[in-house]
Amino acid sequence: MSSALQPAQLAIRSASGAVSFDVVVVPRASRSRVAGLHAESLKVTLAAAPVDGEANRELCALIAKQLGVSKRAVRITRGEHSKHKTVQVTGVTIERVLELARDDE
Repeated sequence: MSSALQPAQLAIRSASGAVSFDVVVVPRASRSRVAGLHAESLKVTLAAAPVDGEANRELCALIAKQLGVSKRAVRITRGEHSKHKTVQVTGVTIERVLELARDDE
């Protein structure tokens, strides 16, 4: 009896031309990068400290750069003061976000 572990998959929602997904943020890291998946969330390490919104701004800029959209297209819709956030991106497909998650596993 063999049971293979299923790989984690990012939970993504799409509505009104935007894609939403959960992010787990690790602030004060050595560098900012997408670090794979944590449960059903995208794990992102940020060099910025969570002070005066610096980490949130860096998160939005990093996601925008990785997905090839403007910074205005990325916004935090839930968890602004938490490590667990929901991010909404306009102008990107679910498939592109899944590629981002797979590229950094």
